[in-house]
Amino acid sequence: MATQLFSPDQVQQCFFLIAGPCVIENEDHTLRLAEAIAHLTRRLGIPYVFKASFDKANRTSHLSFRGPGMEEGIRILRRVKETQGVPVLTDIHETHQARPVAEVADVLQIPAFLCRQTDLLLAAAATGRTVNVKKGQFLAPWDMRHVVDKLRAAGASDIWLTERGTSFGYNNLVVDMRSFPILREFGCPVVFDITHSLQRPGGRGVASDGDAAFIPPLARAGVACGVDGLFMEVHDDPPRALSDGPNALPLAQLPHLLRQLMAIDHARRATM
Repeated sequence: MATQLFSPDQVQQCFFLIAGPCVIENEDHTLRLAEAIAHLTRRLGIPYVFKASFDKANRTSHLSFRGPGMEEGIRILRRVKETQGVPVLTDIHETHQARPVAEVADVLQIPAFLCRQTDLLLAAAATGRTVNVKKGQFLAPWDMRHVVDKLRAAGASDIWLTERGTSFGYNNLVVDMRSFPILREFGCPVVFDITHSLQRPGGRGVASDGDAAFIPPLARAGVACGVDGLFMEVHDDPPRALSDGPNALPLAQLPHLLRQLMAIDHARRATM
């Protein structure tokens, strides 16, 4: 599916990638990761959106690192755009954040826990930016129709829907692959958030745990199912990441995985 951020030729040839660290840790680290991933995706011909959060407002503990805040985060994301020439995506959690964040961010992301917050959806739609909505862990995929209806009623024309797993008992998530074709029925590009699907919410007591070892098989399955985009949290040193390290993909593993996924994607498209 074509989106406003990418040309029809780009998305007809390959999935797009949303990738970066969970949270903006500092300017230098953010710029280094953005440069490395942007260089790799340009070489492979993969449409790329850099992602990082300026505030992780739903951390398990109030003692956990949340990020630099909106003002400093926006400044750093602007530097990513200036230095790498790639679009950027970041979360918003409150209605007043939508307009100032949209001055820099190409994609406003609605976190999964907030996907039914009508006022937040309307504020994001009013900016005219692409809106990426994470499907709540508590929602059936067909319930996302109402989210799409809210956004379209408010004038949003470019909406992405992201699968990030469904609650499966306590401290666990599972991905139902039937979700992808169901979400596609709403006429929106479908994204698979692989790394958050492998999170174990609250699994470490004061923080979430994760199963990063399963990133490659889930990624391969999602691409085989025909998703339009992939979402991955990528970090150069996951054990030292300030947020979501246990379910982040090590940067060193990204080139090999992307080549695998491109081969699967090309084979799938050849049989369509």
